[in-house]
Amino acid sequence: MKAGAFVQLRSRDTHTVLTPRWGGIGMWISMSITFLIVSHLPLVSKSFGREATGIFLAGTFIMILGALDDMYDLDSITKFAGQAVAGGILLLHGVQILWLPINGIYTLPPNIGQVLTIIFVMVVINAINFVDGLDGLATGIVAICATAFFGFSYLLAVINGLNRAGAPSLITAIIVGICIGFLPHNYHPARIFMGDSGAMFLGLLLSSAAITLTGQIDANAITTQGTNTTLLPLLLPFTILAIPLIDLGMAIVRRVRAGRSPFAADKEHLHHKLLSMGNSHRRTSAILYSWTAMFAFPTVAAAFAPLWVSLGIGVLIFIFSIALIRKSLVNRNVGANVRSK
Repeated sequence: MKAGAFVQLRSRDTHTVLTPRWGGIGMWISMSITFLIVSHLPLVSKSFGREATGIFLAGTFIMILGALDDMYDLDSITKFAGQAVAGGILLLHGVQILWLPINGIYTLPPNIGQVLTIIFVMVVINAINFVDGLDGLATGIVAICATAFFGFSYLLAVINGLNRAGAPSLITAIIVGICIGFLPHNYHPARIFMGDSGAMFLGLLLSSAAITLTGQIDANAITTQGTNTTLLPLLLPFTILAIPLIDLGMAIVRRVRAGRSPFAADKEHLHHKLLSMGNSHRRTSAILYSWTAMFAFPTVAAAFAPLWVSLGIGVLIFIFSIALIRKSLVNRNVGANVRSK
């Protein structure tokens, strides 16, 4: 608060008290301490190589950019340019999309892979940033996403004889720890926000973990073995980030159709609509958590278990989310009846 890392209350905000935003700095410190510890552990230190160094440097850069935005409210062009630079830092350290599952396995020309890597990083960063509009919402969603991704990367390493202490497992474990540690301070009513310093930082870590996973996999070997996991390393980030990506896409379409900038803020995100239905802050977060889990965990299960198991998990989570919504509607109707009397 003393540094000025907060914004005055706006019409689209769901909080009513001025709240500091520099949560991303605490997240970065947590990552740095973890990297320092990991580098001295006999087994896990194997994951701290060139890629992890690049992720650390890119994460540091994007956190500083976000911290400046939290203070000075940078324009979109500056932030996009900074995100592209962060993607460039990843490329310099070997974090790059190398292949796509097109008619089998298509090895990308280096320049195409570099462009796709930067685009992918920017999309994930902005998807996380867009969903960060409610106390604890982005923190919980990213924790669920990272948990699913950790499970996938670790099980894939075990089944296919890959390095279990690889960068994907390390980075996703760090993300889970960061989010679980931050959530008690960020859950409603929040005492601190992650701000752009945290949202962009988490988006970069999540996208980096996905890219490093594709780099560790011999896709041709997996295809030869006849498993159904070849496509998942690239599909999984989009699946587990379905809710943020859907919200991002809907916001862009909505604003363009209204003749506004795609990045002009409004109060029509998914969490705003759920709040308008009578849900509390916490229930709205719980509903969106469940929707995220409904996409994330069945996708991971589909890679290692029969399809019916995956579908069963998805149906159970969906039923749970419907029960949450029905309860909120019942509570709203009861409240309306009491007020009318």
